Amino acid sequence: MSKVFTGNFTQQEPIPATGIEAAVAVMKSGRIHRYNVVGDDIGETAQLELEFADYVGSKYCLAVASGGYALATAMRAVGVQPGDMVLTNAFTLAPVPGAIAAVGAKPVFVGVTPSLTIDLDDLREKISQAKVLLLSHMRGHLCDMDALLELCCAHGVIVVEDCAHTMGAKWNGRMSGTDGLVGCYSTQTYKHINSGEGGLLVTNDPQVMARATMMSGSYMMFGKHPAGPDVDVYDQIRYETPNMSGRMDHLRAAILRPQLADLDRQIARWNDRYRRVEQAISDCAGLTVIKRPQAEFYVGSSIQFLLMDWAGADIQSVLQRCAARGVELKWFGAPEPVGFTSRYDSWTYAPKQSLPDSDPILHAILDMRLPLTFDLADCDLIAEIICEEVTAVYTATQA
Repeated sequence: MSKVFTGNFTQQEPIPATGIEAAVAVMKSGRIHRYNVVGDDIGETAQLELEFADYVGSKYCLAVASGGYALATAMRAVGVQPGDMVLTNAFTLAPVPGAIAAVGAKPVFVGVTPSLTIDLDDLREKISQAKVLLLSHMRGHLCDMDALLELCCAHGVIVVEDCAHTMGAKWNGRMSGTDGLVGCYSTQTYKHINSGEGGLLVTNDPQVMARATMMSGSYMMFGKHPAGPDVDVYDQIRYETPNMSGRMDHLRAAILRPQLADLDRQIARWNDRYRRVEQAISDCAGLTVIKRPQAEFYVGSSIQFLLMDWAGADIQSVLQRCAARGVELKWFGAPEPVGFTSRYDSWTYAPKQSLPDSDPILHAILDMRLPLTFDLADCDLIAEIICEEVTAVYTATQA
């Protein structure tokens, strides 16, 4: 009888006891709003901002309501205007082009490589169309950041990094999110630290951070941002920047702070699981594992592989066979959006584009979460099931 996996791909670990205790203390105080503090107490949210800025090595940090809010705020803060074109990855999740559309701008999609990173050759062809690149480190894959920065710098293009999947990752030792003018992170449940919803925005630019802080809903309380710029930076910005309230509260910050303190240990655990699955499926016929470059330090909270040149019906068969044995795979090549999976040609609010070199890669991408509630034995069983079912379908197609 075939083995079946009985774990849950959406079950996260519990919030640490210290986070629960801190959250209870916030609730008992009744002071949940980030500016509702007493005396010298800066509050959980401001403390989180200081700690996150220190963790990534950035001058400034702002905690906000969601990763998507951080992206849209970054777009406005760097000067994107309605009608502007903004470059972004064709392989990403809907909140990324959604953030561009939210400010009235238009996405220009850049192709994807078989390494699942932005195609720098395609970027070179399109770079003159925009002054901002919203770079999505999709599913935790970092492109050659040195080459990308050189290209963008040469053309005067501002880089904003979407680091929803790369909190704690590095390129050549530099923290993801600190290469661009702005780095944006998510603390949604399926990201690397979990507050249900939430986001963080970092930059070294005082003007950008001041505008983002005003937009987040600081009113005239920007002086209560110790991880922000000096108050004199706000002299003119405070009059000309709209308030679009999207603050993080003390409750979510209290939950996040102990998780941030433990993040490096958690990253090591994710990477143990990633490497376990990666090694086990690497010799599976018909399946292509994504090779990670030496300069990249990744966070393996999910894993992707390709079924290149497979017919859609055969990929669908793999999905169904794996699902019947308890393994949930997501397919980015599905003709219709399903769950969180969609593609550049799904988003009809964006100008229609053709990416013939990227379409076969997008068609081939399968994706799987690796929650820390899985142990290494779970990873072995999951990999075994994937290999068996891919092999079965692949063998049948070769007969």
